[in-house]
Order: sequence, then C-alpha cells, then structure tokens
Amino acid sequence: MIGLQKYLTEEAERLRKIKQVVDKRLINTPVGNLRITTSGKHAQYMHCMKDNGIYKKQGKYLKKEDISLVKALAQKTYDQKIKRLVEKRLKQIQTIIMDYSDNEIENIYIKMISTRQNLVNPVEKTWDQVVSDWKSIPYLEKEFREGTPEIYTKKGERVRSKSEKLIADTFYDMGIEYKYECPLELKGYGTVYPDFTILSKKTGKEIYWEHDGRMDDTQYSEQAVKKINSYISNGIFPGYRLILTFETTKVVLNDRIIKIMIDNYLM
Repeated sequence: MIGLQKYLTEEAERLRKIKQVVDKRLINTPVGNLRITTSGKHAQYMHCMKDNGIYKKQGKYLKKEDISLVKALAQKTYDQKIKRLVEKRLKQIQTIIMDYSDNEIENIYIKMISTRQNLVNPVEKTWDQVVSDWKSIPYLEKEFREGTPEIYTKKGERVRSKSEKLIADTFYDMGIEYKYECPLELKGYGTVYPDFTILSKKTGKEIYWEHDGRMDDTQYSEQAVKKINSYISNGIFPGYRLILTFETTKVVLNDRIIKIMIDNYLM
C-alpha cells in the first residue's frame, strides 16, 4: 500500500503522545482497584486491594464523600488499559516499519538488469510506467485568447499567469508530473479546465489543482465558488481530490504556500 509507511509513522507518533499523557497520569495514582456493583438503580463502589497479586472481589464500600477516590480509581484502570494497548501497538508498528517499504514490490522489478526485465511480466506496472501511460493520453488544451501575455514555465509550457508558472515550476523542481488545463466534464456544470491535473501515487486517481487568482473580483469569485461547488457535487472534494489556492490583488501566492500544499496533499 503506497503511503502506508508514512501513515504508520504518523500513527506511531500519535500513540507516543497518548502514552506520554497516561504515563504522567499514572505517576501518583491511589493503591487498589475499583469494583462497581448495582443495587436497584444505584451504583455501589468498592475499593479492593490485592491479595497474593490478585485483586480481592470484596473490599471497602466507598461513600458519596469519597467520589474523588472513586474517579481516581476508575481513571487509573482506564489509563492502565490504554497504556498496555498503546505499548503493544507501538511494538507492532515499529516491527512493520523496520521491515516494510511502500515500493518493495516495485523495487524487485526495478533492481533487475534490463535484460532480465525483458524476460518477466511484472505483477504491477512501475510508477514511472503508470505515469508515462497517463501522460501519453492526448487531450485538447484550452486555447489562449489573442493578446494574452506569453508566460512560459521551466518546462517550456505556456501558462496564463505568473502564479500558474510558479506552481508549475515548483512541480518541475520537485519532479511531479502534471497535465496543464486537461479538460474534465462535471455533471451539471459542463467542461472545466483544471489548472493542473496530477496523478496520485497513493490512490491512482487524478487530483485537480485550481488556482483562483482574482478573488477580490466579485464576478470572478462568484464563478469560482460555483465551479468549486460543482466539483463537490461530482464527488471531488477539497482536501482529497481537489486542491485550492487563492489570491487577491493585495495577497499573492508564494512558493512557500505551494510547497506546503504539495507536502500535505501530494507527497
């Protein structure tokens, strides 16, 4: 599974933070265990102690004024269970991380010499092959109106704005393949031309990047919102398969924001 190693690393960090919380809470806990019984609709709390390493079933009944002790004993039991589970999962995750690679199946084929590669049929295409096939699918880009400024990316591709050039050049520098203004049909809206279409290595699905650069223009912003809503109506949700960046006359896009978006959604 692509991205599993990153997910496991993040999950391990989450569990370590949980362990820090319960470890701290378990430092000064009361001795004994809490047993809860019921009498009619009323709960009765019993403070039980160990006998030969095993908690007794019978203990001292606690009164209403002992509620702070009741809560402390209940919290202790909960925290102890959380601690045992977290420690167990952390060991399992660390074992997997040490022995697992997202690209381990692909690497078996990649590490073969070309002569041997030509003799075998891989169970899956390499990512480079998948991207190459995807890139080879022809499409008609949106035409440029006469008089539109000529702005070119590092890849030699013409784009419509300096901000689109900045995004495209960041993709180029980071080795991210994309399609510029590849047409997409949105039901209930019609054909749109996402600024950039990227193939997700994690999911194998296309991700669309829309940059709305004149959000202080009322007519432009209304049209942008309408288009975003059409993406959503077609099951393409921001933060999953739709990346959005914005600009106004006074607030412009910068490469730092672009890199943060790429790291969060595409890497």
